[in-house]
Amino acid sequence: MISPGLAHLLLSLIVAASILLMLIRPGGIAEVYWVSGGSLLLLALRLVPPKLAGRAVAKGSDVYLFLFGMMLLSELAQEHGVFDWLSAIAVRSARGSCSRLFTLVYGVGTMVTIFMSNDATAVVLTPAILAAVRRAKAEPLPYLFVCALIANAASFVLPISNPANLVVFHTGMPPLGQWLRSFAVPSLLSVTATYAVMRFVFRRPLRNTIESTVDTQTLRSEGRLVLAGLAVMVVVLLVASWLERDLGLPTCLAALAITAVVSIYTRSNPIKLAGAISWATLLLVAGLFLMVDAVESIGALHLTQSWLAWVQKLTPPAGALVAGFALGVGNNLVNNLPLGLIAGATLQAAHATALITNAVMIGVDLGPNLSVTGSLATILWLLALRKEKLDVSVWRFLQVGAIAMPVALFFSLGGAILMQMLLPAR
Repeated sequence: MISPGLAHLLLSLIVAASILLMLIRPGGIAEVYWVSGGSLLLLALRLVPPKLAGRAVAKGSDVYLFLFGMMLLSELAQEHGVFDWLSAIAVRSARGSCSRLFTLVYGVGTMVTIFMSNDATAVVLTPAILAAVRRAKAEPLPYLFVCALIANAASFVLPISNPANLVVFHTGMPPLGQWLRSFAVPSLLSVTATYAVMRFVFRRPLRNTIESTVDTQTLRSEGRLVLAGLAVMVVVLLVASWLERDLGLPTCLAALAITAVVSIYTRSNPIKLAGAISWATLLLVAGLFLMVDAVESIGALHLTQSWLAWVQKLTPPAGALVAGFALGVGNNLVNNLPLGLIAGATLQAAHATALITNAVMIGVDLGPNLSVTGSLATILWLLALRKEKLDVSVWRFLQVGAIAMPVALFFSLGGAILMQMLLPAR
């Protein structure tokens, strides 16, 4: 019989090792295998009771449904040329200017992130942008970095912009009105600051010209139908958020309905879309829910609660800056999904103030712009580039992120502090 002390030590070591291996991916083995393997090991060694594991996995049901719906719609939009059409419009509208193309791609990436989540921007929009800039004979790196950084910088405009938002607030998403009061100004500052930094970093290649006579991409009727469906889904989710309802089920149902309508219209088999969905991502998130609950069950969150209690003793502006930057940097050591789960549990247990909660949320979403290990979306972005025979090194990403993330995070947290002073929580 394992003593409680040894059991707690083993549990902590297995969780830490699983997350570390998920980040460094030795042998190129996918992240899901390390997390799933660690979860199964916890169960096999009886360090986590099956009942607790079941409850932990069930906690993520809203996140799974949201991810499934967004992935399904992303694949549907990709299949019917929506992303290729948007990319071609950006290239033609640039009229030979790299600088103008950069701004247009940034705008497209911002809209996709806001309304389809950051995973769609990082994984689905990136290949379409790369194909478009290659046809235009432009240096692709600035535009690829746009897809990576805007996927995080704009990911807290709306609750639906990032699955991490649902992870942090998995016990209760704020209503839409409260969300906009808290994050509208900080997210605007985040998007603006990130754009300004990237324009500075890539100022030399953006002085060049590009080939503007690319092939015209026509959006066919099924593509227009997908766009109309996306617009309807966004309205449904905004209404659900306004009514303080969970977002997972409406996202899933809307995605299934849109897919059914498009499939009937095109007389196509929707089953093949299921094969394109990253089921491993859902399994990865479920494993993380289990691990964080396991760590919480042995009282490990007392450390984070003590730290948060210390932060809340600081002046509100200082506390917000400390919390935001600590979470922002921490993302890149742990990844924002497990950190978001830990942060959400800590915020609930410690009854954190509104300003500290907002600062933590901003840090979880924006912090991953520092390095390639910060978020699942950035890791998937890197894998999407490798499929296209491109490789952005950890060092190259850090050279850009070390400037872009702190600047955007500082202005965004400043905006949150300002809004809390002008519009205190009701």
